Amino acid sequence: MNITHSNVEIAGLAPAEDEVQLWRVDLEAVRADESRWQEILSSDEKKRAARFHFPEDRQRFVAARALLRTILAAFLNTDAKELRFSYSKNDKPFVGPAHADSGITFNMSHSGGIALYAFGRRREMGVDVEQIRRDFDVKSIARRFFSVLEQQQLAALPEDAWVDAFFRCWTRKEAYIKAVGNGLSLPLSQFDVSLDCLGTNALLATRPDSSEAGQWMLREVPGGAGYSAALCVRGQDWKLKHWY
Repeated sequence: MNITHSNVEIAGLAPAEDEVQLWRVDLEAVRADESRWQEILSSDEKKRAARFHFPEDRQRFVAARALLRTILAAFLNTDAKELRFSYSKNDKPFVGPAHADSGITFNMSHSGGIALYAFGRRREMGVDVEQIRRDFDVKSIARRFFSVLEQQQLAALPEDAWVDAFFRCWTRKEAYIKAVGNGLSLPLSQFDVSLDCLGTNALLATRPDSSEAGQWMLREVPGGAGYSAALCVRGQDWKLKHWY
């Protein structure tokens, strides 16, 4: 999908009530057009972009935010430059009051050269993508951030499978946290996810409210070669559509 298409073309792709869309973008293919993307950003986004030390990181951030604005503006039939966001107390973004009636909800994540966007209507969601690295102590970090059950799942795997399983777990936990919108106030040990590649719902348990797990669908999604990704959406009554 060429998301530099006109607003009219993208507007016709706006998510239906029972649909969640997942858009994956190759930032390496578009980040060089930084001057164009900068024109779309808000002053706050430009300030955030200026803090990046390396030009390539700045370019990826600028492209990722500008493309989010481009897609949302097309869905909402407005100018990408004029689009305003509101934020929860934990800094989760959502469309501003001018477009709240549309019901459009979204979440985004980018890592390395890949950006993932999730869009729906009137339902909370979280998406996470991570570039897989192999230069760190998997078990040490897992002991610090994973639940007891997740650590047990990891330890039961062959050592050569630990890195992929670690990132599978990490992205699933991040996607759930982003969907719930509690940020760092939600302890990572307070819920369990599956490290399995299979299964329809990777959210195994939530504490102290065990019923919370049944209110979400957490699943692995394609992040591309060398990446791990996950999507978490409230409710079971939706279908996933990919725009790659």
